[in-house]
Amino acid sequence: MYKWIFFLFASFSAAAVSGQPVIDSIRFFEEEGLIEMTLETDLRELMKVSTKENTQPAAIRMRFPDSTLADGTITVSARGNFRRSYCKIPPLSLQFRNSSAPQLRSLGKLKMVLGCTATSSGEELLLKEYLIYKIYNILEDRSFRVRLLHVTYKDTKDRLKEYSQYAFLIEDDAEMARRNGCKKKDKPEKRLTETTNREMMTKVALFQYMIGNTDWAVPNNHNIRLIYDRKDKNALPFVVPYDFDYCGLVNASYATPHESVGAEKVTDRVYRGFPRSMEELQQTLELFRNRKKAILDRISLFERLPARARKEMTTYLDEFFKLIENPNKVRSIFIENARSV
Repeated sequence: MYKWIFFLFASFSAAAVSGQPVIDSIRFFEEEGLIEMTLETDLRELMKVSTKENTQPAAIRMRFPDSTLADGTITVSARGNFRRSYCKIPPLSLQFRNSSAPQLRSLGKLKMVLGCTATSSGEELLLKEYLIYKIYNILEDRSFRVRLLHVTYKDTKDRLKEYSQYAFLIEDDAEMARRNGCKKKDKPEKRLTETTNREMMTKVALFQYMIGNTDWAVPNNHNIRLIYDRKDKNALPFVVPYDFDYCGLVNASYATPHESVGAEKVTDRVYRGFPRSMEELQQTLELFRNRKKAILDRISLFERLPARARKEMTTYLDEFFKLIENPNKVRSIFIENARSV
């Protein structure tokens, strides 16, 4: 901890000497305004398909809604599996903890999600996934915060044409855990689904059903993170979901359900949670009902997304909200037909 404080103080001092404002890592994800960002690096090198995480330097410049500017040199690397081989530019890891970027150093290492193609349709899918993170924030504080960017990509070798598109940054998992009085383990722990916090697991499973997502699994840490209560060493870990581009609410053309799920298309909802009592289900579903307006408003008021796409999302979610008002369907889906293994 003392080492972390020292480095943070050092970065603040370096920025202070230069007269530049230091970006607060907490406020960065609390605030909503769009950040205009320029990222200049060897884009063709980033596009190479490789199993290794090769890092390379990048010049970055951020303009915040209040006109504050922050810039410097960071390192970037490609990440992900499928999207790394499928997308024009793959998802990236941005390492801000660099003496060449003192204003941004406190941000640490962040994941950046990009549009899979440099088209309006690719941008639309990106904005849908961004909204899903914001929706889950409405339901649960122990969740990843995100910050929307409008990024201009420049190739240092002038081999690729400059272009701009929306993207978003995902809160660091250690920061997310610390914000909620928890911690993460350096090496991800393998756990059975039902050896996690039961109340949280119920909420996560119902949320994944609501958005039509089957692309997750606790035992192999697939698109989930486990965080642990700092004060209670005996407490079961909390499950935190992320990465929603394969869900029905996004409905990406490249997304297909795994054959083991038994669905024909990603918009077909399949419940992948374990059975719960009606009392447990209704208690959690009451939270969804109470937050329904906030969830639907979050989508309908998000004008960066075309009206047609917002309508599709709200219609899809309305199907879920109608379903949970039917006790017979609730019992059938979440108890009688829930998974047993």
